[in-house]
Order: sequence, then structure tokens, then C-alpha cells
Amino acid sequence: MNRKKILILTANPSNTQPLRLSEEVREIKSAWERSLKREQFEIIVEEAVRTKELRRALLTHKPQILHFSGHGGGEQGLFLMGDSGNGVLITPDALSRFFKAIKDIFTIETVLLNACYSEVQAEGIYPYINYIIGMNKAIGDKAATQFSIGFYDTLFNGESIENAFALGCNAIELENIPEYLTPVFRNSSLISNPISPKTQSQTTVIFDNVIFDNIDGQVPLNSPFYIERPEVEIKCYESIVQPGALIRIKAPRKMGKTSLMSRILHHAKQKGYHTAFLNLWSKENLTDLNNFLQAFCAILSEELGVEEQIDKYWSKRLSSQINCTNYFKKYLLKAIETPLVLGLDDIDQIFPYTEIAQEFFALLRAWHENGKNEEIWQKLRLVIAHSQEVYVSLKVNQSPFNVGLSIEIGEFNTAQIQELIQRHRLNWSEAEIETLRGMIDGHPYLLRTALYQIAKGDLTLEQFLKVAPTDEGLFGDFLYHYLLVLEDDKLLKTAMQEVIQSDVPVKLDSVQAFKLRSMGLIEYKGNEVQSLCNLYRVYFQEHLSD
Repeated sequence: MNRKKILILTANPSNTQPLRLSEEVREIKSAWERSLKREQFEIIVEEAVRTKELRRALLTHKPQILHFSGHGGGEQGLFLMGDSGNGVLITPDALSRFFKAIKDIFTIETVLLNACYSEVQAEGIYPYINYIIGMNKAIGDKAATQFSIGFYDTLFNGESIENAFALGCNAIELENIPEYLTPVFRNSSLISNPISPKTQSQTTVIFDNVIFDNIDGQVPLNSPFYIERPEVEIKCYESIVQPGALIRIKAPRKMGKTSLMSRILHHAKQKGYHTAFLNLWSKENLTDLNNFLQAFCAILSEELGVEEQIDKYWSKRLSSQINCTNYFKKYLLKAIETPLVLGLDDIDQIFPYTEIAQEFFALLRAWHENGKNEEIWQKLRLVIAHSQEVYVSLKVNQSPFNVGLSIEIGEFNTAQIQELIQRHRLNWSEAEIETLRGMIDGHPYLLRTALYQIAKGDLTLEQFLKVAPTDEGLFGDFLYHYLLVLEDDKLLKTAMQEVIQSDVPVKLDSVQAFKLRSMGLIEYKGNEVQSLCNLYRVYFQEHLSD
């Protein structure tokens, strides 16, 4: 029987921070000893590895899995041992050429770089390895060890690399260590989301070894083009496991609300919770409050796979709100064993229906408050997302928009823009990146749409810049939506005209500035504002009539 060789290399030079590498190795061996399928694997360990020993160890053992534990320095490289005991840096370029040179000698299926900032090295060797795992920032000893335990517990029991990676991340999370988003996974040219490294399920386009998502709608859970906002996601993941949690996500159109919500629900599902993702704001459901709440309960019952029993719990003698509450309390929440995470997307679509909105939002607030005292309501966790400001008149103690965890997501920063460009395999100069940013700033949808077309070869950067703010450009429908909104509101239109006609930031009425920022059309510069990007400035200069 041919056993799969795992070569573990460690290096902790004397001039670097001490690491508990022997503990990590011991845990890996312990996982192997516990496994019923240990005969399928062979573990080889070489410690205090120097540069020449890296080459010799690989050529001698020809492993299928290479595991490195030690220090990483990002763009500087990985630290191996020097002859004096101090660290010697192996640059990403040198490491990339090394793996390119040996790929025709034997096949390494998987490389795991359990070192800080090792994503850079993983990026350099992805063309030559099937599976690569690195770390996108610094990772502590405890987190690194827990990842190895979860990874090898899974692998040694015959599961796939993808599943091993997922449970490695989860092993960090189960220990309440916030670094479970630090490991990143690459399958050839794919950078997989660390929460869900599974097979792609949505439409894709393959071009020059890059697999593209369909850019319409939510970014798929496993997409290589989802850019993490760890400070946001970690807050949401920590919040949703709290009894009676309520998370409010607010952002302008196509900024990533649905993509974030889907990841919160996926995280909850991994915890064993029930989840439901609803967008039921169709006009046929919004005829009156009773019809709306019955449709709400019926659709949710179907989502949860339980029998719809509205007739049994809906009494003509009670109000629709009480009937809906009873349906949840006496039936739905009792019918499930684990918490229910309910995602309500595009909830601002209900705002124009004032009576329904007021009563429905008051219900959500009441259920959230009930969770503070009643165990049954603690099973209900709410995630709501909206683009517009809440203009429905609500009493302070009846609004779900002033309680819970408030999350606002905005444009990508410079590092995130650069990361997205790299994931599209575009080798751009800083000048080219700044030119793109000047046109569309860090708007996630605008960036993904532009990079998709450029990476596919349908447009050059120069061609994109020329047509972007025109009706024939990629964003014609997107921009036209805002044009209609502005033309319909004279005060808002006048405010936007003042912004685009000025070459410097301007002072606006606070209400109009607030509305324009909520739409994502402007950005604040102190107490003044300016157009978010040249796309809006040029388009509206041409299209906003006097």
C-alpha cells in the first residue's frame, strides 16, 4: 500500500520570537495516532531546517503534503535557519522558482504554510501546487496549533483537503480565538473563502486559468473574489450566537449587504442553527397587514420545512400582530430544536407601505425585547439589511433600527482594492490602480464589474475609463436608477448639482448631504462633501437637466 507522505519542516531562528513548534508537531502526531486510517499516511519531521535542507528533504522524501511551521515576513519571505542559527529569508520569488523547478520531478499535492503573512508565498507557488494554505496576517501560536489539530484530525480520517481546511478554521473558532479568518485556501488559481471552501454552485466563466463568478447579485460563498472585512465579519459572527441577537446592516445599493448576510447565515448554519433568508416584499404580499403577516409565516414555514398551520393559529378575534406572534411562539420556535437565524434582505422595500411597515417593525422590536426575558424568544436571531434611511415614523421603543448590532459597510480601502485586482490576475502599476480608483473609487460592485470585463479581455483599462460614465458603459442601468431618484427630488437634485459643479468640497444642507451619502453618491471631507468618484461627477454633469 502506497502511503501518503507528509513532510513537516520547522524553523525557529534564534533572532526571531520563540514559537512552540514542537507542541504543534506533537499534536499532529497525536492526531495521526488516534486515526483509524493512520496506515494511509507517513509523517516525516525535520526541524531547524536550513535552505539547503529544504531542497534535500523534498528531493529525498518526495512528499505529497508539505507542512512548514515557523516565521513569515510577508513580502520579505519565509525565515529558515542560517548556519549561525539566525534567520535567513527565502523570498517569495525564490520560493516560487524553487517549486517551479521541482514540479516536473515529483508532484506535491498540498502545501501548508503555517506562518505569519504566508499568503504572499502561497500566491507565488499556486501555479505549481493543487492546494495551498497560507495566512493572511499574523497568527498566534495557539491559533496555529489549533488549525493544525483540526486540519489533520479531518485529513487523517479520510476527508478532503477542502474539508480539512474548513474544520481547521473551525477548530480555531471553537476555542474562541478570533483568528479563524486568518488561514486562506487556494485551489490552483482559486482563493477560497475560509468559511466555506466548497464546490462552486453559481454561474462561472473560465478564462486563462481564472474562474469568474457571475457578477450579478450576491458574491457566492466560496467565491475567490469575495473580499473579507474581518473587523465586520468577526463582530457579526460573534453577535449572531448570542441569545436574541439582532444585527442591522446598512449600506448603499450593491455595496455587499446580501453577500455579508449570506455569510452570517452560513456561519450560523455551521453552528447547527436553522436559517432562513427572506425577501418577501412583492406587491401581492403588501396589500394589507393581515395578508402580509400570513404570507410571512407561510413562506418561513416552507423555508424551515415544517407544515404550514396558519389556520390553526390565526384567530379572527385577535389582531394580526398577536396571531403572528403566537404562530412564532407557540408553533415555529417550538417546532425546531436549535436557534433560528432569520435574514430579512432589502427591508427598505416595505417603507412606502406605512401601515404595514410600522406594525411589522414594531413586531420585530417586540420579539427582540422578549428575548431578554423569555427563553423561547432567545432562539430567534434577526439579521436585517436596508439601503435607505428609515423614514417610517416609529416610536423609539418600537423601532428595531436603534437596538442590536449596527453594521455599516462602505467602499473598499486601498489594500482591499489591490487585493481584488490581484485576485483577477491583473499585474497593474500603482498609477493604473489609482486611475481606476479615481473613476469608481472603492465601490465593490463597480470594481468587480470593471475588473471582470478587463480580466476577460473584453476591455482595456483605457477603453473602460473612456466609456464608464456614458450610457453605453457598463454602469448605464446602475447610474440611470440614481438619475431617476434625483430628478424626482428637487432639493436632492439641486444639492447634487452643487457638488458636481464644484472642483472643491462644498457645504450642503445636512439633510440633503445625509441622503446623498446614504445613496453612496458623495463622501464627507470634514463638514463638507464631494462626489464619491469621477464616474458620478461626469455622468451627472451630462445628465442632470436644469
